[in-house]
Amino acid sequence: MIVKTKNYKLDKKVYIKVALTNILLKQGWIAALAALVICLGALWIFSIWWFIAAFIGLALYVVFWWVQFFGVTQLEQGKMLFEKFSYEISSQQILMKINPREGMPMKWDMIQSAKAGKDAFILMVNKAQMIYLPYKIFNTDNERKFVNSVLKTKGLIK
Repeated sequence: MIVKTKNYKLDKKVYIKVALTNILLKQGWIAALAALVICLGALWIFSIWWFIAAFIGLALYVVFWWVQFFGVTQLEQGKMLFEKFSYEISSQQILMKINPREGMPMKWDMIQSAKAGKDAFILMVNKAQMIYLPYKIFNTDNERKFVNSVLKTKGLIK
């Protein structure tokens, strides 16, 4: 079975939100551990400045990643992520089509992880690249269920 979707263009704000959430869920423990280590300095010499420094460090970590993802939306290399695509999804590959004659195939082994959210499938290619498939681009509910079953079969979601 091949699922053919409607055309969809990823919004830059949605991209930043999803990418930032993904990176914080995967690597947020690093910032939390660093903040905890800084707070432990209060055991050595108690001062409120240890906690302020930990908070500032956490804020800088989030701002660092936000700037990285915002930068992707501004660079010429990231322009492709925000073009209007239609997708043809099968159990072998995802075909991203700009128009009926031009497209780019993507094998399932290129996808690192996937998430079925409340309103979209999110397929992570790497930290900065993703395929965002909102449920509204599927023509029927059966097509969405098929994509979900393919993702489960490939071991990308549980």
